[in-house]
Amino acid sequence: MPLIKSAIKAMRKDRKKTARNRLQKDKMHDSIKAVEKLSKAKDGAEKLVAAVKAAYKTIDKAAKKNLLHKKTAARRKSKVAKLAKSAAKKS
Repeated sequence: MPLIKSAIKAMRKDRKKTARNRLQKDKMHDSIKAVEKLSKAKDGAEKLVAAVKAAYKTIDKAAKKNLLHKKTAARRKSKVAKLAKSAAKKS
């Protein structure tokens, strides 16, 4: 534990930021998993389109807040698009 007052405050701020960032990243991972799940399902094309849109939104927000590098965000969006396209071919 830090003894200096400014270090204590910095640690407290870091905990808050970490919790906020973790929440944002968890939302992003959940939205990507939802797309993966819906892409494997037989039906629900409209649900898949909505899930892809939500996944793009969460990925873009994470990149905007510097939780992800912009190229990492692009790669994840590409993965989501690929899943959606393969699901469209199946049905």
